[in-house]
Amino acid sequence: MQVTSLLSQQEHDHHHEHGPACGCGHDHEHAPVRLWQTLLGVVFVINSFLVDWLFSNAHTVASASAMIGAIILGIPIIIVAIKDLKRGHLSINELVAIAVLAAFASGDYKTAGVVAFFMLLGEIIETRTAEGARTSIESLIKLTPTKARRLKADKTEEEIAASQLAVGDIIRIRPGDNVAADGVIVSGQGSFNQATITGESLPVDKKPGDDVFAGTQNLTGVLEIKVSRAGTDTTLGRVRELILAAEKTKLPIMKIVDQYMGFYTPLVLVIGALVWAFTRDLDRVIAVLVVSCPCAFILATPTAMVAALSAAARLGILIKNVADIELAAKINAFVFDKTGTLTTGELAVSRLAPLGDTKPAELLRLAASAEKYSNHPTAKALAQLAAEASVPLAEPQNFAETAGRGVKAEVSGAKILVGRAQWLKDNGVDSGFEKSVDLNETEGWSLIFVARDGKCVGWVGLQDATRAEAKESLADLKEAGVRRVAMVSGDRQPVATRVAQEIGCEEARGECLPQNKVEFVRGIKSKGYKVAVVGDGVNDAPALAAGDIGIAMGAAGSEVAIHSATIALMNNDLRRLPFLVKLSRSTRAVINQNFLFGVLFIVVGLTAAAFGYVGPIIAAILHNVGSLIVIFNSARLVRKGEELEHFHPAPTGPGDGGSGGSRHEAAGQLSPKMA
Repeated sequence: MQVTSLLSQQEHDHHHEHGPACGCGHDHEHAPVRLWQTLLGVVFVINSFLVDWLFSNAHTVASASAMIGAIILGIPIIIVAIKDLKRGHLSINELVAIAVLAAFASGDYKTAGVVAFFMLLGEIIETRTAEGARTSIESLIKLTPTKARRLKADKTEEEIAASQLAVGDIIRIRPGDNVAADGVIVSGQGSFNQATITGESLPVDKKPGDDVFAGTQNLTGVLEIKVSRAGTDTTLGRVRELILAAEKTKLPIMKIVDQYMGFYTPLVLVIGALVWAFTRDLDRVIAVLVVSCPCAFILATPTAMVAALSAAARLGILIKNVADIELAAKINAFVFDKTGTLTTGELAVSRLAPLGDTKPAELLRLAASAEKYSNHPTAKALAQLAAEASVPLAEPQNFAETAGRGVKAEVSGAKILVGRAQWLKDNGVDSGFEKSVDLNETEGWSLIFVARDGKCVGWVGLQDATRAEAKESLADLKEAGVRRVAMVSGDRQPVATRVAQEIGCEEARGECLPQNKVEFVRGIKSKGYKVAVVGDGVNDAPALAAGDIGIAMGAAGSEVAIHSATIALMNNDLRRLPFLVKLSRSTRAVINQNFLFGVLFIVVGLTAAAFGYVGPIIAAILHNVGSLIVIFNSARLVRKGEELEHFHPAPTGPGDGGSGGSRHEAAGQLSPKMA
């Protein structure tokens, strides 16, 4: 019977839009199969068996009942076959139609009805499986509410259709609501479930100024959000388009199958004719036609692809073309950008070095209090560490900031200076405090000094910290068989070398312009490597395009990131990369298993049918069993990556893998190790 290719289904909105028939002979249009029609037909067929069994002299009634059932069940099959012939090509639909008609013409209505029933049953199962697989994906992306609460000028609410939202509108989100459009929080705080966008299982706290995405769920708090993108322009809308586009693409192996399936039906008809010529046994011919329907073979790749796409989408990995799933299995070299990819891209405190009798917590309190009203990245890093370490901040008085140099303020009655070494010297602080510094700023350290009442009480070292999971992820890649891992950066070479040492990357190139990154990638490819390039998708677009696969990280909300790479990670969890390689290899293994089973099933089935070991009814049953085995084998891929759903990276920050102590030491107890 017709097999609806899982990856070739056209998107269904309010009505069906049918694409052109594929070369394999499977039209993309559903057969006019109705469950009630199938059940009605099978009732008549079963009735014929019961009448024959219970009433020995009612053969005519039994035959009539079987004939009615065969007609009801056979009509959808015949309709599809006729449509194929009108299009001017033979398909496997004609094999089933000929088998049913042959049984009907010979007067064996029971066989015709049973064969038609099992083929329709296979169609129903395959269609429902296709819809179920699509539903598992759609459930991730069909979460945008249809209604939204827009605020009028007088702050009263009006409920409107989400499709009517425009950029600049203010909408109110209550606890439990799904966000109707991308936007920025203007008031209120809340905790958001962003699993549909980023694949992170734990909620994310949001405050005024933070971005929120359509389709995410507000768990707590009432917020007002200013719409920045609405409708199909939202992050969720673009995600949906990418997933649906990926479903319609094909692997190279699928295209090869399509090319040869056009010859398959005539070949089977010739085999059927030879069986008839040698045996004159119509049952054998019917069995040959039924068992030769290569549904298991044709389902081998698309079912695995849909399962893999579903597993990847669940973890926030968007694959634009299913061919990239196959290609990822061959990747043996990874090239990473540094800033924002292997590092957080934000300054974080890595060293607290108090001088004299000053304690680490006191040094942090003075520095963070003085910087309380500054918007400089240094001030934000100090405030974040103070909050994590539960260090209470004082209210600064007479706050003054000199751009690029430092700040002055009175904290608890003391005059505090926080800034560069020269800034302290220019303000009368005794020199000599720089001798205590044991860090090299050329390796990416940013140093600020803290003075109280004209005396330096310590210094703070900040750096762009590596991601918590970076070292583990690179080790997993090497364990998975990746032979070369390199990092390229526009930063200074000492900085690149330090970061590479922290995360276990053996090769690091610094001071690279965009064209230098492209040349580096091309150089690796010229040596025979299959290269994946990983970047933030904004300034790495040329390098991403130069690799065999381009992977953009942190693509949530970034249109450039989504469109500049072949694969987009909706969050910054580097552990998705080794998972992608392993998923790709598992998918290829499942496809090979399915193909092997499909080929053996057809060869063994055709042989058994030709020699009379398998009758038409058993052939129809085996046909469905073979398809189900392939479907269930592919479904194993859906569960891949479940362990990552519960993974939440440790807070990235000071000293993650670096020298001078860890952020956890600072946040937990500000231990002397940080001194």
